[in-house]
Amino acid sequence: MLIELFEWLKATFGDFPGANLLDFLSVRTGSAIIVSLLLSIVTGGRIIRYLRRQQIGETVRDLGLEGQMEKKGTPTMGGLIILLAVLLPCLLFARLDNVYLLTMLVATIWMGAIGFVDDYLKIKRKNKDGLAGRFKVLGQIGLGLLIALIMLFNEQVVVRLTVAEAESVGIQDTQRVSPITTTSLRDGAVEERANYQTTLTNVPFLKNGVMTYADVFDIGRNLVWIIFVPLIVFIVTAVSNAANLTDGLDGLATGTSAIVAATLAVFAYVGSNAIAANYLGILHLPGTQELIVFSGCLVGACLGFLWHNSYPAAVFMGDTGSLALGGIIAALAILLRKELLIPILCGIFVIENVSVMAQVGYFKYTRMRYGEGRRILKMSPLHHHYQKGGMSEVKIVIRFWIIGILLAVATILTLKFR
Repeated sequence: MLIELFEWLKATFGDFPGANLLDFLSVRTGSAIIVSLLLSIVTGGRIIRYLRRQQIGETVRDLGLEGQMEKKGTPTMGGLIILLAVLLPCLLFARLDNVYLLTMLVATIWMGAIGFVDDYLKIKRKNKDGLAGRFKVLGQIGLGLLIALIMLFNEQVVVRLTVAEAESVGIQDTQRVSPITTTSLRDGAVEERANYQTTLTNVPFLKNGVMTYADVFDIGRNLVWIIFVPLIVFIVTAVSNAANLTDGLDGLATGTSAIVAATLAVFAYVGSNAIAANYLGILHLPGTQELIVFSGCLVGACLGFLWHNSYPAAVFMGDTGSLALGGIIAALAILLRKELLIPILCGIFVIENVSVMAQVGYFKYTRMRYGEGRRILKMSPLHHHYQKGGMSEVKIVIRFWIIGILLAVATILTLKFR
């Protein structure tokens, strides 16, 4: 909105001091981080007080964990703070005609709404199960389907390649959605580039690190949606549920999400910059620069929420926040064509999810075979296993953050390790 306002002021009154300030992506991103951070800190206190007045508190089931019952009655649905701190700065500092940004705004509202309904049913309607699992999954499938269709059919979602590169990976000329532009290089050679609509994606660790799903699964390009759509739906569903499982200790999901968001901001920058993308040998994705602003908003919102959510938490994000964070991270990675890096980048989410699956699966297997269920962990998800072992909540969270930072650095290093 501010961009459009400044452009109108320049058109009406001519140049004035600071008129071109918002033309700089760094200024808009930095401003978005500051505003989202302050917004989540300042409005967070007010929202927490409102939640207390409405008696919207966490119901805690006694699992024998240290300090667990002390959290009973702590305000929940604090994910509203994160949603507010992401959406408002985005509306102020990002370009609202950008399909990538619009997709992320829809994803944020979509998953936030699913989480909100789930929390509302649990707290206000006293339905301990909240929103039925099938409806949650349907909502996640719906978002995954929307993102997949946008990736497949929106002509603004493109990869910019040289004609030679397009031919080398089997992209047909019918997939080109812009005229070929010719650039003269320093050595006198000529480079022809164009925008192509394709499922081409980045592949880590490979020298020529790109692939199309049609080639991998050896199917016709007109049938690539058969593989691509279910894959995107699976990623959105898996990551949003994994983030939800991770939200079990004060600040754990919030801090981890901030680390992931900052890393995705780096990928958005190098992917949207033609020089950086060419140097690193990754796909150039014109238009994704607005995702840097969005990622900045997400980082600021998470850090601001951590102000209230760090141990001992004054508020919990609830499913309103955790489902939204997982959906946002999945959507960002998909739009930046870094979905194959999710197992590394979101390693904390992945291991938390796998720990639950392994625990449940092993328990059912041993009960069927030996007549009694046995456990791999003392308790799942994994953070509760360490808590049961006597490790303090703060130490668990900080150690998980450290691992998250190591995984984020490793993910960035995949840009060069090939």
